[in-house]
Amino acid sequence: MALLWVVFGLLLLVIGGEFLVRSSVALSFKFKLSKVVIGMTVVSFATSAPELLVSLQAALEGSSDIALGNVIGSNIANIGLVLGLTAIITPLTISRDFYMINWPMMILLSIVLYFFLKSGNLLSFTEGLALFVSLAIFLYLLIRRAIKEHIPLDMDIDDALQNTSNFKIIIWLIIGAFALYFGSEWLVDGAKEMAINIGVSERVISVTMVAIGTSVPELAASVIAALKKEKAISLGNLIGSNIFNIASVLGLTAMIHPIRVNSEKILSVDIIWMLSYAFILIPLVFLGTKYQFGRRSGLFLFAGYWVFIFLTFL
Repeated sequence: MALLWVVFGLLLLVIGGEFLVRSSVALSFKFKLSKVVIGMTVVSFATSAPELLVSLQAALEGSSDIALGNVIGSNIANIGLVLGLTAIITPLTISRDFYMINWPMMILLSIVLYFFLKSGNLLSFTEGLALFVSLAIFLYLLIRRAIKEHIPLDMDIDDALQNTSNFKIIIWLIIGAFALYFGSEWLVDGAKEMAINIGVSERVISVTMVAIGTSVPELAASVIAALKKEKAISLGNLIGSNIFNIASVLGLTAMIHPIRVNSEKILSVDIIWMLSYAFILIPLVFLGTKYQFGRRSGLFLFAGYWVFIFLTFL
């Protein structure tokens, strides 16, 4: 039964996330926001909503290991599973922004998160606020630069949403909100019950099954785009969600409810894997063709991810 709750919860999160993205974009068009602003803020925050609801629900229920494991595990999965598998299918474009903006920001936030958690085994309101403010500043600078230099938006936004009626936007928002709420509740409760049934900790379930589940939308979108050989896939876009997971998901969750580190393995094992995956991207980038992340690098990340899963359950 626990597995069913997890599956249904993930399904509702995917549905809720999709409705929230569509309604948010349609609403943004009503306020005459530019596509750059919509893409970098509205879409990015909306796509992080499932992870945010899961972490918040877990933190409020006293399951901090699920709140932290969900984000740390998702960041590992985004690089090891999503990026690895996508690169195996087709080499990915490496833009200049990856070296100058995305990768440094991901590294900075990952290190800051480690030291925040290490000092006191707690992510406090102040630390959560610091993470979120850093994201706001980062997005402001990105948007200002994109508008000033006329940098094209590297994601598809459906122009048809400009003509969405107010009634439809409200219905989408309601469906999205209910699906995300019940999806996160079912997923967290199912994960806790599954951990008890299997005889493992909540941390193990959260950094593996829950994290993979919340990464499914990114995985599906990236794999489909790779199979279609769409040029819009970039390394920077794939690791951008890691930035949002740390600064937005954990930042906002900690501002609402402090997140305590209950399992020492989150700091001694999981976050070390997350940092290692973040750091190893640069050496792997230079192994391939110039401005491309090749199949060998993807295979290395993908194989490493399943080593992580095996060792976690072991």
